[in-house]
Amino acid sequence: MPTEHIVRSYDEDLRRLRDMTGRMGGLAERQVADATRALVRRDTALASEVVQRDAQIDQLEREIEAFCVRLLALRQPVAQDLRVVIAAMKTSNDLERIGDYARNAAKRAIVLASLPSIGSLAGFERMAQLVQENLKAAMDAFVANDAEAARRVWEADEPVDAIYNGIFRELLTFMMEDPRNISAATHMLFIAKNLERIGDHTTNIAERIHYAVLGDSLPDDRPKADQSAFAVVRPAGE
Repeated sequence: MPTEHIVRSYDEDLRRLRDMTGRMGGLAERQVADATRALVRRDTALASEVVQRDAQIDQLEREIEAFCVRLLALRQPVAQDLRVVIAAMKTSNDLERIGDYARNAAKRAIVLASLPSIGSLAGFERMAQLVQENLKAAMDAFVANDAEAARRVWEADEPVDAIYNGIFRELLTFMMEDPRNISAATHMLFIAKNLERIGDHTTNIAERIHYAVLGDSLPDDRPKADQSAFAVVRPAGE
């Protein structure tokens, strides 16, 4: 009976760890969605809420880290259980960074609300939708212990990069056509980069999940299509 109690208690600890990490992922998803909504609607009140809510994600990261340390010290997990605990700790760090990127996007959305609009925000909406879908799928894979679902998320980041490349080139063109666009376009470029980095952290999470379940690492050369460092934009008519 004591052994059965210990095993049951240990299983409950692991289940609680998955739940905590899943809850943190849900908060991160909401932050990305609301930051994008604030940008599109020029809603400074919502953007301010996103900035303030970031503290909740930071607190959850601290709680997950403390819980993982406790599990490592008291339960001394091995094999897959150990990989799951380490994956949860590292995933919470990725989620904290995702929260930071969403907060930064919200801060820039507040500034943009006071500036004249330039271009279309359809690319931002689509990009945010993709990273949210991938993040949700990654967290579902973590909770379900699903390595194949994690691999699909890992393979799904390339369209995010493609949209980012298009936004990057478009905004550079706006800046070259009219210097008055530089301030707004710069803030928009940073927001687009924030979303692209959220996609990168999501693929990091997928890699950790795949390793936690199978003990095998995904290839180092993951699909990647961010070509902004090599973009060349020429003035109109050249």
